[in-house]
Amino acid sequence: MALIKSISGIRGTIGGTAGDNLTPQDIVACTAAFGAWLLQKGNAPKIVIGRDGRGSGPMVSALVAQTLIALGIDVVDLGVSTTPTVEMAVPWEQAGAGIIITASHNPAHWNALKFLNAAGEFISQKDGEALLALLEEGKIRYADYNRLGACRSDLGEAYMNRHIESILRLPMVTAEAIRERVFHVVVDAVNSSGAVILPKLLRELGCVVTVINGDVSGEFAHNPEPLPEHLAQLSETVRTLGADVGFAVDPDVDRLAIVCEDGSMFGEEYTLVAVADYVLSQRPGNTVSNLSSTRALRDVTQQHGGQYFAAAVGEVNVVETMKAAGAVIGGEGNGGVILPDLHYGRDALAGIALFLSLLRQSGGTASQLRRRYPDYHIIKDKINLTPETDMEKLLSALHERFKNEQCNTSDGLKIDFPDGWVHLRRSNTEPIIRIYAESNTEKKAKEFAAMMKMALE
Repeated sequence: MALIKSISGIRGTIGGTAGDNLTPQDIVACTAAFGAWLLQKGNAPKIVIGRDGRGSGPMVSALVAQTLIALGIDVVDLGVSTTPTVEMAVPWEQAGAGIIITASHNPAHWNALKFLNAAGEFISQKDGEALLALLEEGKIRYADYNRLGACRSDLGEAYMNRHIESILRLPMVTAEAIRERVFHVVVDAVNSSGAVILPKLLRELGCVVTVINGDVSGEFAHNPEPLPEHLAQLSETVRTLGADVGFAVDPDVDRLAIVCEDGSMFGEEYTLVAVADYVLSQRPGNTVSNLSSTRALRDVTQQHGGQYFAAAVGEVNVVETMKAAGAVIGGEGNGGVILPDLHYGRDALAGIALFLSLLRQSGGTASQLRRRYPDYHIIKDKINLTPETDMEKLLSALHERFKNEQCNTSDGLKIDFPDGWVHLRRSNTEPIIRIYAESNTEKKAKEFAAMMKMALE
């Protein structure tokens, strides 16, 4: 069981003892601190909230809403929604902030509160530190009985529809051409929010849609992280039905994985690569991904005459770097696509619409499209942390060992070798050290990862 408090929010397991898990006391305390932070900022005393489909969502959402109301803050509760929809709804509502109730790719017994600013973007490190200070202090003043907030809960469907409409209006989304092609698409919605919104988007694009794991029950049909080892059912369904493509999302629909028509994996690292290739063909410019993402984005960006920039891991860091670089597209190698023309947040729906535009333009199959891109192999591994682990000491020793290689210490430790790279960093969401390694061959990437695990153990 676990409880993790960070500058971007609070995440933990449901049940157990307060202070060690995400219990009602912890939910109320963190929500109250966020509400107090908002009121100190002087922003509009209104917060948009929404949740994914996991079973603890209604309980957590009710606690969040009532705590905000007790602070004198109005609540717009979208109910079952998606992370990108909530992000867009915050400025649409002219709200002061937002809270997304989702543990993203974590298993069903986890949940989390993710905090947004008035722009619908994840709060900055500075604001996160101020929030944590308020949480630590614990002295929250609630509103008098006649100054309580109010709650509106009838806009969930309307804002999902508006989200879809905003995507369809993007000039780069060739909706009519996609409709003419009539793609057969299989969606794995992992029994969460994607089951509500993805079929709507795809049918608006004229697709024939088959949904698997489409009950919003919160009982995830498989590990909810959209990795190849969890997508066997989607792969088999695409191949059996003779579909054109398969799409898998995580529970809050900000990550996108793609399965080709032959059941092969497009590769979550290549979701952003392919979408960026298409966006750059329409609007040349710069790109950004995080330090743990594939080199293929850099290669594609340079082919289009743009410049690639690397950011520390974390959506807020990627967004800050995108703004500084004037990037036209960016995101993370975990299947997260950020299109500034829509909003500064990872958005699987935007990724789907742009990928289908590219697939229609290419005139070929998804597997043929995949072969257009550099064929790097990336390995993602991890080591569990204990309270006694001295992370800084471990990374310092590795840095000293590989000091003759190109090293980056802005976010953990990244070591660039001539034939690949390794990135080691503490997870923001789990008590683990993440190990990413990439090379031109899977064998070499595994060797890099194994070498680092051996050095750390």
